[in-house]
Amino acid sequence: MNDFSRRDFLKKTAATAGLLYIVPSHAVSGLGHRAPSDKLNIAGIGVGSKGHVNLRNMKTENIVALADIDWNYAKGCFESFPAAKRYYDFRTMFDEMAASIDAVVIATPDHTHTTAALAAMQLGKHVYVQKPLTHAVYESRLLLEASRRYKVVTQMGNEGHSSASVSEVCEWLWSGAIGDVTHVDAWTDRPIWPQGLSRPTQDMGVPDHIKWDLFIGPAPLRPYHSAYHPWNWRGWWDFGTGALGDMACHVLDVVFSAMKLGHPTAVSASSTAFNTESAPQASIIHYEFPARPKEGKVNMPALTVTWYDGGLTPKRPAELTDNQEFGEGKNGIIFHGSKGIIICGNYGGSYKLLPESKFKNAPKRLRRVETSHEMDFVRACKEAPNVKDMPLSNFEYAGPLNEMVVMGNLAVRLKSLEKKLLWDGDNMRITNLSDSDEIRVPNGIPDTKPNTVKLNAKQAAEEYIRPTYHNGWALKVT
Repeated sequence: MNDFSRRDFLKKTAATAGLLYIVPSHAVSGLGHRAPSDKLNIAGIGVGSKGHVNLRNMKTENIVALADIDWNYAKGCFESFPAAKRYYDFRTMFDEMAASIDAVVIATPDHTHTTAALAAMQLGKHVYVQKPLTHAVYESRLLLEASRRYKVVTQMGNEGHSSASVSEVCEWLWSGAIGDVTHVDAWTDRPIWPQGLSRPTQDMGVPDHIKWDLFIGPAPLRPYHSAYHPWNWRGWWDFGTGALGDMACHVLDVVFSAMKLGHPTAVSASSTAFNTESAPQASIIHYEFPARPKEGKVNMPALTVTWYDGGLTPKRPAELTDNQEFGEGKNGIIFHGSKGIIICGNYGGSYKLLPESKFKNAPKRLRRVETSHEMDFVRACKEAPNVKDMPLSNFEYAGPLNEMVVMGNLAVRLKSLEKKLLWDGDNMRITNLSDSDEIRVPNGIPDTKPNTVKLNAKQAAEEYIRPTYHNGWALKVT
């Protein structure tokens, strides 16, 4: 921005009497001095639940705008930040307040993460996006590429990735404490919301406080029902990603980080019943990864990762005594090495190295976050464009992690093929589907014929990988 345009901008700002207009910190610092208290101007999109938590953890900053499709559900956040301007539609918020915003926190249902995040990045805004980063594989790749193009600071909301335990487990493994790892088991008790359901048939009518068209966003239109909003959208394919998408960005985070994973080469799955509408109540997913370069003192041979959800778990290791906890609470991970095992919970929490005689100091190699996941994001935004250390779950890391996570749902949704799916990660496609392959899925829409839907497997896979956007919400990639 040249000097004339800066002066013009400030004149227009001064002339806007009676309107909320906060000069963004980057504009003020560009004039040669710092913003008041050097605070970041942050907007929230989807603030009724987790978005409210994230913004509370950034409360030292200026929370200038809040957008949510349900103002009753968002009431607590509105009350926490009474000075913030309120919107139903984040697009209107950007139209009116883009010049006043530095960063955006996005915690909408999964299917609208990408539209909101891409729009923010195209405006040059830093973005913090709740996990799972996106609803589909292609969207993860798109947001990664956008973060590079627009040179913004990014962070996925898998907050435990900034904990010391992730670094400690990585360092233990890389020190060779349990030798080379060839298999990992991981599990969660989720879902704790309904799954495996058919579409509701009751006509409830849309409550006055909900903008249902904005909730639907790019998904196919359907009538409002309280089975979808709030919170239980997680179990519906059109809006969420089931237990896998909800929890694996937490549970598999330390696995992805420690094992230096990228694209799997194959995936397969088994599960309880599901249908065209809703994810299964329980599933087991097998990921296969190729050998990777040596890290520290350990080789990285070919690896299998097995995911369990819905209360399913792997066999309890013989190395655990009767009084030792199996994982951490309802979630757990077991690294099976050639010399022992490491068992832990989310983000490496409560880790145990067995046999305990292997427990020796591991060299410290990784940066520790001294504040919080959210405030590390704030720090990096304030340092931009000369960021010393990017947030640990920036999209260079979170994008590939999320791709791996959500592609597991491909194996679930295509499981009637009864074969291992071979995955070309670079091109985001399954390579062993023939033109004649068909999948059969129970129809989740009651009283609709046929009872079982037959789909061409190639076409279905492409839709799951790169979904169609409806209702005028097509992604505008510039």
